[in-house]
Amino acid sequence: MTPTAAKRPRSTQAERSARSRSALLESAARGLSRHGYANLVLEEVARDAGYTRGALYHQFKGKEDLALAVLEWVDETWWPEVGALAEDQPDAAAGLLALARAHAVYCRRDIARAIMTLRIEFSGRDDPVGRMIDGNVKTLLKYCARLIEAGRKEGSIPPGPPAIDVASAWLGAMAGVVIALAGRAPHDEELVARATAGVLGLDSALAQQQE
Repeated sequence: MTPTAAKRPRSTQAERSARSRSALLESAARGLSRHGYANLVLEEVARDAGYTRGALYHQFKGKEDLALAVLEWVDETWWPEVGALAEDQPDAAAGLLALARAHAVYCRRDIARAIMTLRIEFSGRDDPVGRMIDGNVKTLLKYCARLIEAGRKEGSIPPGPPAIDVASAWLGAMAGVVIALAGRAPHDEELVARATAGVLGLDSALAQQQE
């Protein structure tokens, strides 16, 4: 045994559990984005992550519990990676365009598209997964509506329909472009900015200036 190997600390049970949970969540997110909830096979999720089905059930009660954990996990990564970018821009309009662009980049990863897949599949369903999706969407809509109201007050966004309605249309435009142009970088980023700029009532030239 080499001195380096002898000094290497053994990982704790908590660390091993955290690694397996992260791997299983990432595998489940990929599976959800590609196959949807109804066609998700837990054995395949475990195998793709390099674990057994027993290891998966040690972490999660079943498919619903796993899907809820994926939603929470993606939401926790999206806000610091994407949502927070809006706060670093010179005005609200630039913030919303930066957010839309960053979302397009974020959604190039399979794990991000899991949310869009689940949102479509669980639309209108009153169950734990559907309720969590609705809650996450409402949080984002309120955040965007506040930015739109701030932009109107400062003059970076023109007046128009109620802010919450514009926020809903903005989110729909962003999601639609990302879904339609999945895997077509860098055009997904450019066109999502144009589409969301149009919803906000901005000149498309402004969207191009944000590149």
